[in-house]
Amino acid sequence: MTDNPALRDLCEQLEIDFWPHEGMRFSRFIRATERLTIVFEQNNQRIARNALWWLLLEPDHSELSARFRPSKYTSFNTRYDKLNVPRSAGYHAYRQQRCVIPAAGFGETQKTGGQMHYHDLIADLSEPLAMGGLYREWHGHDRHGNVFTETSCSVVTLPPHPKLTAIHQKSTPLMLSVNDGSLGRWLDSGTTEPAQLDDLLVPKIRHSFTVYPINKPSLYQTISEPYNIAPDV
Repeated sequence: MTDNPALRDLCEQLEIDFWPHEGMRFSRFIRATERLTIVFEQNNQRIARNALWWLLLEPDHSELSARFRPSKYTSFNTRYDKLNVPRSAGYHAYRQQRCVIPAAGFGETQKTGGQMHYHDLIADLSEPLAMGGLYREWHGHDRHGNVFTETSCSVVTLPPHPKLTAIHQKSTPLMLSVNDGSLGRWLDSGTTEPAQLDDLLVPKIRHSFTVYPINKPSLYQTISEPYNIAPDV
């Protein structure tokens, strides 16, 4: 997530304070288990909050002051085919705690033979991007008996999209847009019946992207000419 005009416009359309109390998280490269900014709806109000990018947390008893840490179970993504599995980590969150992650773009990795290939996909500034996700709230007590809350999140991933098979063959993030109403539908806390969201779990590119082949995510140096991917019709 970077501070650009498209994201400012998106936050204004979501009717949230662009600078939430704890400060919106800006970074070109965010790793799983780090914090990123999410937006969710609660009591008919849109709220921006920073959350750990790892849906399942557990108490960290090694610290002098109580807190939560990422669980040993990998959960930075939640697969679409697990959303309706009753005992899965995202089952209840899918029904009650959906969020979006405003972003300028995202990166993908592909392994071909023994070589890794990396690409950055940057959305057009006129088409604000948000990825659909889930969030959870974790409540605990510190050693003084004070209650504290930690928020976690994951990105919902869908089957691979034909236009992205040369970039990533395993999955596609759920990409949402204000323009076609998909973002508002995902955030609507009044929607608790999963069938109403089934059509959003079909991979769809809703934005124009510029794709940059790069050497690695931490350096993001372009190694060949960028190219464009058009939105689906």
